Amino acid sequence: MSKPVLTTLATACALALPALAQGRTVTLSAQLKNYGGDGAYLAAYLTDAKGAYVRTLWVAGGKAKYYKHLSDWNRLSARDAKRLDGVTGASVGAGRTLKVTADLADALIDAGYEIRIDAAAEDMRDSPSEVRIPLTKASVGKPQAGKQYIESVTLQIP
Repeated sequence: MSKPVLTTLATACALALPALAQGRTVTLSAQLKNYGGDGAYLAAYLTDAKGAYVRTLWVAGGKAKYYKHLSDWNRLSARDAKRLDGVTGASVGAGRTLKVTADLADALIDAGYEIRIDAAAEDMRDSPSEVRIPLTKASVGKPQAGKQYIESVTLQIP
């Protein structure tokens, strides 16, 4: 290739790559049911179009010994040494709301990705993949019902 063509190609890549990496701050609002038990442990995580773990968005509950009860997340994320870096907080009480924000690349939206939330509460049944929300523009603002602990989760993408 000639030097002008390489220069043009390099410039085009330099301009295009930031656009691909552009992200948005997405917000999940999870309203818990009044299930009559202790605070719930929740793990919100991102999976790709094949259901493979991508990254942890948030874990509510500070005692690692209970993470095994968040079974889908625990199994899928087990090899991710950084899965808890800066993404943990207190458990969530019955009837309360958990708000989680995460920066996600625009390229992930409408590309088959999904946000999943596992849930568990002490002395109660575990609920793997309690909620599964397609990361799509069509899912924005539409509450997704949970199975056991979560009344609904709403996704917001600005």
